[in-house]
Amino acid sequence: MDEKFLRLWATKNKNDEWWSSFVTSPLAICANYMVVDYKWLTPNLITLFSFMTAIAATAFIIVGGQVNFYLAALLIHGSHILDCMDGQMARYRGISSRPGGFLDKMTDQIQVFLWFGTIGYAAYVQTQNILPVFLAFTGVAFYSLRGYIKYVTIYIEMCDDKEYLNKKIQEVSELEKKTEETAGLGHGVLANLQWFVGEQRKILSFDEGVFIFILSVALIFNILTPVLWIFAISQTFYGIARCLQRGRQLHLNQHPQILTTTEK
Repeated sequence: MDEKFLRLWATKNKNDEWWSSFVTSPLAICANYMVVDYKWLTPNLITLFSFMTAIAATAFIIVGGQVNFYLAALLIHGSHILDCMDGQMARYRGISSRPGGFLDKMTDQIQVFLWFGTIGYAAYVQTQNILPVFLAFTGVAFYSLRGYIKYVTIYIEMCDDKEYLNKKIQEVSELEKKTEETAGLGHGVLANLQWFVGEQRKILSFDEGVFIFILSVALIFNILTPVLWIFAISQTFYGIARCLQRGRQLHLNQHPQILTTTEK
């Protein structure tokens, strides 16, 4: 196997989400192998292509019809492959940037809103029942809450400890260094099979990687409302659980305020 492919494989995120880990991320590496040397093709441009593909998928869902649902499912996967490609390309070239990371995260968030919003609309058109719209709204709201809680926690911790963010970054960096590569290129079939089985637990996280899969299932088999139930219930559960978890974390990490003599 040539050095270029090995270098690209090294850019694969060890903490990839469920579907990304063994489907879209490896496909992105194969696609990058063919285009990564074209200097005019930048990671930010690929992010833009990913977002445009997501918009096209949204349009097919709105138009409706089983053929359009098949095309939308294909485009959703295409969008996610491109979404994996931009980060891999940036790491391969050594040009990762904060604006690029910001653009990637923002477009990811908007895509989730668009996809589940239009799935809710399509289910409403089919059933003439407002329930799917409510389920989509509930799922998107609590999915957003999961991210909001994280950043509110960081803000409160930093107000109390100015070095909090630096400490967390150092902790993550040290943890990544200790993470041993147990599968992938250079490892045997059994090691990769064990890794694959172990990765399946990630499906319970119900994050973006899982969304790509369940959205495709919903569109291909035309089971929009049942998938919206799964989306709404899972995000409500995780939203509430994260609230309780982060609240407890803040309580345990709080530093007692020591009053000075003048304050007394």
